[in-house]
Amino acid sequence: MGLITQILTLPAAPVRGTVWVLDQVLLTAEREYYDPAPVREELAALEQQLLDGSIEEDEFDAREDELLDRLEWLEAQQQRLHTDS
Repeated sequence: MGLITQILTLPAAPVRGTVWVLDQVLLTAEREYYDPAPVREELAALEQQLLDGSIEEDEFDAREDELLDRLEWLEAQQQRLHTDS
């Protein structure tokens, strides 16, 4: 950018800065929302419940399938975020 362009676009600088900050906040929120770590923790806790005898194998299988589907979806969303940014 030349000096004249910088001078002419200077009044828009606060807007560009605000848009950049909002983009960063949105990106961080999406990364946290699509984080697969809590689902992995749920899977580990579910397995522990099965080992402790707190739940039956049928219930374990159903909940495990739901969590694995959710984990697969979250990992796909995270992959999308990494390719978009």
